[in-house]
Amino acid sequence: MKKITNMQWIREPKQYSVAPDRIEIMTEPHTDLWQRTYYRFRNDNAPVLQMETEKKFFSFVVKTDFSESYHRFDQCGIVMYLDSDNWLKASVEYENEKYQHLGSVVTNNGYSDWATTEISADVKTMWYRFSRREDDYRIECSFDGVRFLQMRVCHMWKGAGKIRFGIYACSPEESSFKAVFTDMKIMYCVWQSHNGQQPD
Repeated sequence: MKKITNMQWIREPKQYSVAPDRIEIMTEPHTDLWQRTYYRFRNDNAPVLQMETEKKFFSFVVKTDFSESYHRFDQCGIVMYLDSDNWLKASVEYENEKYQHLGSVVTNNGYSDWATTEISADVKTMWYRFSRREDDYRIECSFDGVRFLQMRVCHMWKGAGKIRFGIYACSPEESSFKAVFTDMKIMYCVWQSHNGQQPD
């Protein structure tokens, strides 16, 4: 298990703080990541803080605290941003006083998808675990940092070599909130190789 060092900004936010055990990002209005699908617009201006690796097998864990989010689509979570047309993210997006969307977006070759499930608006923290097996990836979430639940498995068409991954936060509409990230660590890949049905 290893602590995180050497992270670099893509679109550095105006207000943030970085300490060894805690990162805070103050989101700015009208920041987001999305490409084309359904909405037809392209948003590519969210701040992203990432590290680089060529390791083919690993897992990355982080705890997010979004207690101060209050406006539709406010979000913070994990990200693997390769370029504007190829990236993935997972987060809780605020919706209203009753529920939020826990979800993930995978963008390959300039088109995003969005997989979500509704959770209570009372949830104010979420853990994520991002695992790599060569050019395939798994995203998991946890309410307590102990029991992780699979959100999705995906393939990234540009995810085979050196990658960049880390955290992000944004507010797509007219709002701003403080996103807090703690307990970040990199470990051996906990996503084990498949031992069931063999390929054709």
